[in-house]
Parts: sequence; C-alpha cells; structure tokens
Amino acid sequence: MSRATGATAKRVAAIEAGLAAAYPEATTELHFRNPYELLVATILSAQCTDVRVNMVTPALFARLPDATALAGADQAELEEMIRTTGFYRNKAKSLLGMASAVVERHGGEIPARMDDLTKLPGVGRKTANVVLGTAFGMATGVVVDTHVARLAQRLGLSEETDPEKIEQDLMALFPPSSRVALGHRLILHGRRVCQARKAACESCPLAPMCPRIGL
Repeated sequence: MSRATGATAKRVAAIEAGLAAAYPEATTELHFRNPYELLVATILSAQCTDVRVNMVTPALFARLPDATALAGADQAELEEMIRTTGFYRNKAKSLLGMASAVVERHGGEIPARMDDLTKLPGVGRKTANVVLGTAFGMATGVVVDTHVARLAQRLGLSEETDPEKIEQDLMALFPPSSRVALGHRLILHGRRVCQARKAACESCPLAPMCPRIGL
C-alpha cells in the first residue's frame, strides 16, 4: 500500500478525473507503427526529446524495419543515423544488443511480457511499461519517468524516490484500467504545466486537490 500521506481515495479519484479531463487523448508523443518501432524509439528517447527522436526514426525505420534487420546493422552506420539523439554510442550498443536478443530468444518478435522485455539489453522497467502499455495495451504497471516521479511527490501520491517504489505506490492507488493513461497524462502535465523549475500552479487543473509538496 502507498506510504504517501493524505493520498485518500477521494483525492486520488479527483486527481484521476482532473487528468482525464485535461488530457483525454493522452498517449506517447513518439511516432511508431508497431512494438518494434516503439521499443527502438523509447530507447532513443533517453535524455533526448521526443521531437528529436521523431526526426531521426523515419530514416532509421526505412533502413532497418525490424529486429532482424537491426541485429545485422553496422554499428558505425547505426551510430551515425542516431547521432543527434545524444549518447549515440551507448544507444547503438543497446539497440544492437536488444535486436540480437529478440532474434535469438523470440524469433525476431518483440515479446509481450515484462520479464522477457527487461532481460533485453538497454530495456528497463520504464521502457518495458511504455511498450507493454502503449503498443500491446497491457496495464502491467505505470510508466515512471522524471516527470511522473516529480508529480507523484508534489501531488502527495508517493514519498519514495526510487522509480520502482513510486510505481508500486501508484499501482496501489490507481486501478489497472487507468494505469496506461495515467502515465501518459502525468508526463504531459509535467511537461506542460507542473514543470521542474517552475510549476504553473495558477493555471493547473489539479490545483484544488494538490498539496504542493516541495513547492
């Protein structure tokens, strides 16, 4: 159960309703057509904007349309294709390792199980939750990135700092039916309103139910 103070069922429901009203169609801002593309794009999005990733992936997917093609890619060529996303050497290594593992262990198809995904090189629980929730429609968890972690603290939904513990708190508070959308909505809210450096509390739709912890 969540250890957050004041995270009553009534306030949690109000937060969920407020987010749903503000961001009814929220989903990832990464462009993708299948689980493979979303997994690659999510790996590339580490410490990079979704806008930048979306500028890189069309040419990448045209050249390397599936895990089998990616597994056989030349590392130097791959690095050049993804250079502008930052940390391109490490990302290229992760992508090649991930693709090789998908080919060897799963016949070239992206697996739809948390345990299988997190055993792939470069894939942590956050990335796995993105793919499972958005590409496969499976509410196995809640995506916890820096935005979600920050908002969970400010909204009094979790007192934890570890992403996996924050996720456990959120899962204890929100029903499975809302978990996929919850992650997307919190991320958008963190980007657009409750930003790290300056929270726009005066225009925040969650202001009436927010304890503003840390602000």
